[in-house]
Amino acid sequence: MPTVCNVKAGVCGMTTKIIATASDDMMSVNVVMESNCPMVNKIGPIEGINPYEAIGTPFTESEIYKRCAECLRHTACPVPCGIVKAVEAESGMGLKKPVSIEFE
Repeated sequence: MPTVCNVKAGVCGMTTKIIATASDDMMSVNVVMESNCPMVNKIGPIEGINPYEAIGTPFTESEIYKRCAECLRHTACPVPCGIVKAVEAESGMGLKKPVSIEFE
């Protein structure tokens, strides 16, 4: 059963459903997204993500962040982080626990 994360981006009102599915051998993860954000929709599916690289690579070298940088104009967008968290959880390398940013 795939890992599903829902990202509510904030004041823009955009939401994204991230669906991560691991390969049978757990060595790669495919990600698809459903969003009302046209920029997120331009990212398209991301296939064959190596989970070890996804969670262990510096931001500036991350294939996920590079791919998102090609389409997203808002640096504070939480979708790239959501993709990494979904890959981490789907590969069994992290727990499926909520993540949030809250203002006081």
